[in-house]
Amino acid sequence: MLTTKRALGGVMVAPHHLAAQAGRDVLREGGNAAEAMVAAAAAIAVVYPHMNAIGGDGFWILGAPGEEPVAIEACGTAAAAADVDYYRERGHDSIPTRGPLAALTVAGTVGGWGQAMNVARQWGGKLPLSRLLEDGQRHARDGVAVTRSQEQLTRQKLPELATVPGFADTFLDQGQVPVEGAILRQPQLAATLERIGRAGTEDFYRGELATAMAEDLARAGSPLTREDLAGYQARTLPPLSVRLRGSTLYNQPPPTQGMASLMILGLFDRLGVTDGESFDHLHGLVEATKQAFLVRDQYCTDPAYMSEDPARFLSESDLAERVQRIDRQSALPWPHPAQPGDTIWMGCIDREGRCASFIQSIYWEFGAGIVLPATGVLWQNRGISFSLDDTALHTLKPGRKPFHTLNPAMARFDDGRTMVYGTMGGEGQPQTQAAVFSRYALFDQPLQQAVTAPRWLLGRTWGEQSTSLKLEARFDPALVQQLRDAGHQVEVLDQDFSDTMGHAGAVVRHPNGLLEGAADPRSDGIVATL
Repeated sequence: MLTTKRALGGVMVAPHHLAAQAGRDVLREGGNAAEAMVAAAAAIAVVYPHMNAIGGDGFWILGAPGEEPVAIEACGTAAAAADVDYYRERGHDSIPTRGPLAALTVAGTVGGWGQAMNVARQWGGKLPLSRLLEDGQRHARDGVAVTRSQEQLTRQKLPELATVPGFADTFLDQGQVPVEGAILRQPQLAATLERIGRAGTEDFYRGELATAMAEDLARAGSPLTREDLAGYQARTLPPLSVRLRGSTLYNQPPPTQGMASLMILGLFDRLGVTDGESFDHLHGLVEATKQAFLVRDQYCTDPAYMSEDPARFLSESDLAERVQRIDRQSALPWPHPAQPGDTIWMGCIDREGRCASFIQSIYWEFGAGIVLPATGVLWQNRGISFSLDDTALHTLKPGRKPFHTLNPAMARFDDGRTMVYGTMGGEGQPQTQAAVFSRYALFDQPLQQAVTAPRWLLGRTWGEQSTSLKLEARFDPALVQQLRDAGHQVEVLDQDFSDTMGHAGAVVRHPNGLLEGAADPRSDGIVATL
């Protein structure tokens, strides 16, 4: 069983060991947490392509001792040509989930790398971008071993991806699903990373890379154009925050569901639960999740279209009023729809206490499935979260930001500790964050135990429509029965450690400089330390 890893020189957590090592090696060379995370981001985009790519979006929380944390929103907008009529004229009542028409939003994550480099320089960073992308470039050129999860998801999703332009040439082995341990090489992507390192992240949007990608997107039939890429800019902005007893939590503002993640823990903290792993613990978090998701699904969208200030829902008065809606003994009926998603979360804290909490995603596994031949870039399908219904909260409009499940988290404790934590898993992200944080911070579990312990998910999982409360098989049967007796529609999974529950991780820095890290046994990841 994994145990909490401790070090003094820096800690990097990622769901693939090569990405964790890429970040750790930058720390070893004197790089800071932001620089290490850029290196890990480039590496993970190569070695975990079913979960993320440089053709996706990214979100950051960055913090340094004595400074207010900052958020980076690297979220692409809908193409200028992409509106409701664009799809209706092509015979669609909804946006296709795969293929060229699913590739309708700009890929923002590389712009986020550029914003992170600005923060890194403010922290005194001196490593060039070309150095930070070396590991990703090398893995793309020389090859990496296909993971178990990549093999399984390729096999599972092949019927809908096999004919998408570029997918088979990149991710199949002579037309067959590559088995675990097969070598995946991506030479065009290696050249693209080399050019970004040499020419800078701007080239992805306004240089030769942008021109090459736009030409390939047009040939494939995507609505995205060179002008859409040129008009994009990642943003640095203040994060949302909520106050708990003994700590302050930070997360991403809309269009992400970071507001919901903060609300869940804000509400749960006000329930005053004292026993971890009890009925009150699980029931309280599940019911807090329902209250937060009701607010999220009514209000959370592109900030330009929001009718309410998201900070309102994190105020003491609003949380105090909303917690009264939670029945401490009975479950609120929950037939609510859920959002899918495939993502990676990574965390880093360096020797000086500077920290990075980071998420990178292409939405569904392999995104739109399109791989652009000139650059090797796999493109996201985040735009399918838009609706073609003119009355919907997320109606498709040109230049609009899609709703995002992505929300990296950070906590600062009154006793001087700092924590970064997060997970992949779409709808499960806020729930897993709540599980990990509450176990560690409220019930004093060791960090690795808080990540390893059995988890739950309220709502739909990959490829399934049920909205039940799903539990890993390791939960005490007596607790499972208590939840059923309270009215929860419980489904016990047949796995002790299920990918359904996401791939979580966490890093903590103590006031004396001690660093702790925890990786998820459900993933292919590790804690890499100095």
